[in-house]
Amino acid sequence: MFKKTTLSNGLRIITVPQKGTQAVTVLVLVGTGSKYEKKEINGISHFIEHLFFKGTKKRPSPLAVVEPLDKIGGIYNAFTSEDYTGYFTKVAASYFDLALDWVSDIYLNSLLPEKEIKKERRVIIEEINMHCDHPMSYVGILWSKLLYGDQPAGWDVAGTKESVMKISRQNLISYMKNQYVAQNTIICAAGKINSSVTINKVKKYFSKINTTKPLKKSKVVERQTIPECLLHLRKTDQTHLCLGVRGYNLFHPQRFAQELLGIILGGMMSSRLFMEVRGKLGIAYYITTSVDSDPDTGYLVTQAGVDNEKIEKAISVILKEYKKVTQRKVPKDELKKAKDCIKGKTTLLLESSDAQASFYAGQELLEKKILTPEEIFAKIDKVAAEDILKVAKDIFQPKKLNLALIGPFKDKAKFQKLLKL
Repeated sequence: MFKKTTLSNGLRIITVPQKGTQAVTVLVLVGTGSKYEKKEINGISHFIEHLFFKGTKKRPSPLAVVEPLDKIGGIYNAFTSEDYTGYFTKVAASYFDLALDWVSDIYLNSLLPEKEIKKERRVIIEEINMHCDHPMSYVGILWSKLLYGDQPAGWDVAGTKESVMKISRQNLISYMKNQYVAQNTIICAAGKINSSVTINKVKKYFSKINTTKPLKKSKVVERQTIPECLLHLRKTDQTHLCLGVRGYNLFHPQRFAQELLGIILGGMMSSRLFMEVRGKLGIAYYITTSVDSDPDTGYLVTQAGVDNEKIEKAISVILKEYKKVTQRKVPKDELKKAKDCIKGKTTLLLESSDAQASFYAGQELLEKKILTPEEIFAKIDKVAAEDILKVAKDIFQPKKLNLALIGPFKDKAKFQKLLKL
């Protein structure tokens, strides 16, 4: 059973003891990401994440930062999203103190050397180039841009080449001073641990954390009255698309019904869209439907890579399935399959300590509360076919439709006309 402890300075510690494992994961989550940025420093959260591997006073070079974990076969990484930044390491339980020392060191003591900032700018620009060159990845960036436009929620987490080139060391230091503070940070340890011992160790290793109040993010503005399309012309052998609708955020009462709807439509190999578009028509290698719910935004989207000659057919089939699910209730056996799929995948995922850490810390950071897997499963079990129908009728409306597309096409109007239910 997990335990949450909040220190007097606001730092939250979550411990998740696990039986039957020899591993331990230490994860630090910071409540800041691209949604917290200003346009002129877009990409700064991601930039800082990169620089935390470039040297501390105790470990003064990139090699000195990573080699201690390599020597023990540790797994380590960092990540940045719209709402949070994370740093973690997973090691054999006997190296728990090293894991805590390492994570706390890069979090509290990173030097941000000017020479490394200059080098890492080039690295991040190459990362941006990589995503732009990869249509399967880039179409997701276009999808966010289409939904949210020129505001933080619509910007690329990595920033733009222009913004990354302009971010200074002083910008980085000021941003860290504002956001990397106790009230905005969660330390989660999961695996072969003792909760009380772990809490005392975290207190020691993170004793010097800043205690100022963090900055809040801007409110996301969503306006849409007609179907919208974003076309990106590129000579490709396959058209990549994101076709979906605005949906519910994390706090909506029908959040779990929306998640089940995504599974039914395209979250399994036996889902409706997979069977129709790949199984019957054979016009796509990959097609999947996913649901994304954040504290302030949400959507349901189907992403696919489709034969250029069959793109209009693929769009019409996806929309046909969207409409169908608004017209009649999902059969009992199909709903049960979707519920069992979510519960089964979650159970398998949570066998590892790193997944446990993400599961508990992520909920605390985004929702300010934590549900156990059993509590979540109980909410999923309560979803009825009537709930799925109600959600489908609500979100699958023409005025909420959006299509982002990369392919060898110039005629946006042709695709705009297809967006109807």
